[in-house]
Amino acid sequence: MNLAVATPPSAAALKRRLRVMVVDDAIVVRGLFARWIEAEPDLELVASLRTGREAVNQLERANPDVVVLDVEMPELDGIAALPLLLEKKKDLVVIMASTVTRRNAEISLRALSLGAADYIPKPETQREVTGSADFHRDLIEKIRQLGLRACRLGLPHLHGATPVKAATYHHTHAHPDVPVVLRAMPLTAPRVLVVGASTGGPQALNRVIGNIAAVVERAPVLITQHMPPTFTAIMAEHLARIAHCPVHEGQNGEEVNAGTVYIAPGGKHMSVTRRDGIAVIAVEDGPPVNFCKPAVDPLFTSAAQVWGGKVLALVLTGMGADGLAGAKDIVAAGGHALAQDEPTSVVWGMPGQVAHAGLCSAVLPVDDIAGKLNRLFAGERA
Repeated sequence: MNLAVATPPSAAALKRRLRVMVVDDAIVVRGLFARWIEAEPDLELVASLRTGREAVNQLERANPDVVVLDVEMPELDGIAALPLLLEKKKDLVVIMASTVTRRNAEISLRALSLGAADYIPKPETQREVTGSADFHRDLIEKIRQLGLRACRLGLPHLHGATPVKAATYHHTHAHPDVPVVLRAMPLTAPRVLVVGASTGGPQALNRVIGNIAAVVERAPVLITQHMPPTFTAIMAEHLARIAHCPVHEGQNGEEVNAGTVYIAPGGKHMSVTRRDGIAVIAVEDGPPVNFCKPAVDPLFTSAAQVWGGKVLALVLTGMGADGLAGAKDIVAAGGHALAQDEPTSVVWGMPGQVAHAGLCSAVLPVDDIAGKLNRLFAGERA
């Protein structure tokens, strides 16, 4: 089944197909990924390999733009192969693939710090891998978006590249080259920070949350990062270590208080509601929103309903448009929004949508965001 995943206009502009290498010791998975990739007019499978050792040895010959790299393999596993691949080709886009165990989640998140562009959690069984339309769509979209971004940055390796076949692309590119119009900054200090992130989010959150101790002291911080179960728990543990404050997955019914960072649990939506006049976390196992679970929109929209103009939303790197509807609700309720800028985003989908909708008071490089938040929550007219 060839899913209708919209191809961004820049794929055609490349005048060639993105070159993809698949590395997985399971022959069924390799064959499945190969068929999915070859069914896309803008992607080209250049190698399908069983071990990390084979990937390292054949990298120059295959010359991929993107490698989908399994975590668990014989001879040389994914985490050991990753630095060797990046040493040979520094601009290589590596997407780690693993089943959702605690060990594999820890390895996948560590891989991001070692230079992997992203990870994708594989369903538990080969039958689930074969039958999951969501997994199919997510894998192809990650390959396409991350590969295109690397090439747009002037890093394509055109040696031996195959031209794109004539094809009709359904453009859903929502970021025309028009200036972003900014709104005014808050006149008073915000009281709550809500954050949405997806692809590239763990790296961005490390750089932001680790540097906003002054914000966390004054205000609750609630985060939705697109992640499966187990991954969010490990990310919370990691953020707690670098932020030196309580960070945990939100629990249904718990009070929302300053001094704590709440993470939406993987695979469930987190929102807020009022109970006896007190803001509390609501965790629910509803259907995906914007193909995502957890999704950013339920958190943002509920925050607007509970806190109104006291909310500041931050939209970090990520694919798609999750967070756009919620950011509109926050701004309509008198709150404000910030977004990460395009050059520092792994994918400028979510923040780009919010920026181009005219909802942002600032669009900033990731390393400038913490300072801005600290000043705003201190009441400065930053």
